[in-house]
Amino acid sequence: MTLTQLRYLVAIVDAGLNITLAAERVHATQPGLSKQLRQLEDELGFQLFVRKGRSLEGIAPAGEQVLQHARRILEEAANIRSYAANERGEHSGRLLLATTHTQARYVLPPVIAAIKREFPQVNVDLQAAADAEVLQKLAQDGADLALISTAGPAPQDGGMVVPLYRWRRVLLVPSAHPLAGLGRAPTLAELARHPLISYESSTRADSSLQRTFAAEGVEPQVAMTARDANLIKTYVRAGLGAGLLAEMAIGTREDDDLRLLPAPAALPECITWAVIPRGRVLREYALALLHALAPQLDRRDLRRVLEGNLEADWPPPPTWTELSQPISV
Repeated sequence: MTLTQLRYLVAIVDAGLNITLAAERVHATQPGLSKQLRQLEDELGFQLFVRKGRSLEGIAPAGEQVLQHARRILEEAANIRSYAANERGEHSGRLLLATTHTQARYVLPPVIAAIKREFPQVNVDLQAAADAEVLQKLAQDGADLALISTAGPAPQDGGMVVPLYRWRRVLLVPSAHPLAGLGRAPTLAELARHPLISYESSTRADSSLQRTFAAEGVEPQVAMTARDANLIKTYVRAGLGAGLLAEMAIGTREDDDLRLLPAPAALPECITWAVIPRGRVLREYALALLHALAPQLDRRDLRRVLEGNLEADWPPPPTWTELSQPISV
């Protein structure tokens, strides 16, 4: 039994039992992957998958047990490599970061640029996804950490959560929009009279937007949703409605053709969190990235918490406004 065989087993399951896709993901040939799977099954003395002809139909009960152990073994092997690289002072490798489009477009560019300056041999793999998909990438795609925002409690699944910063929503409207001359944040009732363009999560019944409007006894007119803030702005300019988006997504020059208003005060503040798989040993450059995003975090304390040598007692996260000066490591 080898680590390669266990890695192939996990890859097959995570690829939905698609051997071709699994082989692509682990940079192997399909015959080579199939051969390693047969050798692993021969050594164990039972089949890991239910087969129909040459196709895999499902994972066998015994295979489920082996899979759980395989994932833990591969995680610990990766931790050993990370620990050894940190001890050697080796700062080359790959940083896989899962996040939302807003974080990727408006928050991370100066941070990643600073990381690349300090650690030029690090390759950053940035995977932007919808809110609902970010934690899935953390669980299934082996991301080192994820960045995700909530307007309520911290994310409950995925691993250890670290609060980075707080932010609020804002409104963008064309200069001819009825709200443009209001000179203040509209109330929820005032905003509900106009079509709204926001993130795709806004249509979910459990979203903070829907819950806040419902608490006031009014219903928002969500005319359109998008994953990307730039798309929201595009359709605001097209006259489809008022754009409701994160304050980080506003550029002083790129958006000066639109009117900026505070969002209704009733909409709750949001927190951006880092989610780190439990038991994960982070490389020094990953810790540097977290510190760059949230300077209130102490790198040494962060490492000790991740290693289980210190109870998590994170400092209060600052507001985005307080962090809006240039970010450096």
